[in-house]
Amino acid sequence: MGRTQASNSSYQAAILLLTLTLILLALVLVHYFTDNLPFLRLLLLGANAGKSSETSRYSSESRCRRSEQKCDLFSGNWIPYRGGGPYYTNRSHCVIDGGQNCIKFGRRDTNFMKWRWKPDECELPLFDPVQFLELVRGKSMAFVGDSLSRNQFQSLGCLLSSVVHYENDSSMEEDESRFVQWFYKDYKFTLTHVHSEYLVKAQGVDPAPKKPIVLYLNDVDETWASVIRDFDYVIISSGHWYSKPLMYYEKGELVGCYQCNQTNVTDLTGYYGYRVAFETAFRALIDHRRSFKGKVFLRTISPSHFEFKDKGGRGFCPREQPYEKQEMSFDWYIGTYYMIQMEEFRKAQREARKKGLNFRLLDVTEAMRLRPDGHPNIYGLRPGQKIRSTDCLHWCLPGPIDTWNELLFQMLKNEKIAN
Repeated sequence: MGRTQASNSSYQAAILLLTLTLILLALVLVHYFTDNLPFLRLLLLGANAGKSSETSRYSSESRCRRSEQKCDLFSGNWIPYRGGGPYYTNRSHCVIDGGQNCIKFGRRDTNFMKWRWKPDECELPLFDPVQFLELVRGKSMAFVGDSLSRNQFQSLGCLLSSVVHYENDSSMEEDESRFVQWFYKDYKFTLTHVHSEYLVKAQGVDPAPKKPIVLYLNDVDETWASVIRDFDYVIISSGHWYSKPLMYYEKGELVGCYQCNQTNVTDLTGYYGYRVAFETAFRALIDHRRSFKGKVFLRTISPSHFEFKDKGGRGFCPREQPYEKQEMSFDWYIGTYYMIQMEEFRKAQREARKKGLNFRLLDVTEAMRLRPDGHPNIYGLRPGQKIRSTDCLHWCLPGPIDTWNELLFQMLKNEKIAN
């Protein structure tokens, strides 16, 4: 009997210890996600979205940002804008790809242009093109990434078009689908887009590949890395291309694949390649041999909003106003990419500080999760296309993507004040 009671006591103690351990682990995970991954607050807020301002006070990320910027620019809500129309139109003298020229291709509702991003703890000032150009006078800025990077690049060009026009400084020998450079003579400011879907060396890149795209994950894409020393600001990004079938090489050896369906090849995820590619890209920016001395902004991943699938399996994005936060369900696909970005960014930021480099975060993920209304949907025609297809990935110009450059502008202003 004594042994049985002792055995039961030991069993109960073990169960209690296991329970306490699991509770402690859960608390640690919640603390990590809310403090280190601001976008993941959407999962925890849900119907309690009205408390987001209060919750964000306890984020160490927010505390850090407030010390630099007086408030967390990246946590907030979209509010109706009563101050007038957009900064520009599809008739302004600026470059808008047909795929994002929504009004030209028949979009009739204009409500998607009548919302502004409102941070929880402050106001986001309007974009001032003259002040922006003064901040970057005599400097150079490059957007490095895929077609969403070009989307932001063209947005900035349109925002500046009301006060100044550029000279096309792209070389005749260069493929303008891969490298575009504009020079604003009055301000001696150079604005560039360098196209790089994966940021690392890639072969067989195609929007609809018939066989897996080959990635050399340890080798940076020299299209952008070879010119990086010329820029004072680099806005770097990558994302949705990692959902395609991929073959992964590291140090010259095939290490695995994603969706390749090949025997004797290790099955890896798209997330695996994404993480290693960002390690490689950040390492190239920090590498002293490349002589880069500028500032780096990581623009976080923005979501797609395909819904209401048709028979062909594609979806549409017909909504005409933003989501409320309580309408949101958590997107683990985007959330995982975002988490990887944040983890690799923080590691790189620590290394960059040792070298005297400045890495900053342009966090658009939470804001854009709420904007299913901002995509072209069926109202666009991409270059080379004869028939329209649904686009719920890119963003109409003008549209909510202009907010990315409002945020960039505010960050540059805050840096100027801090210095």
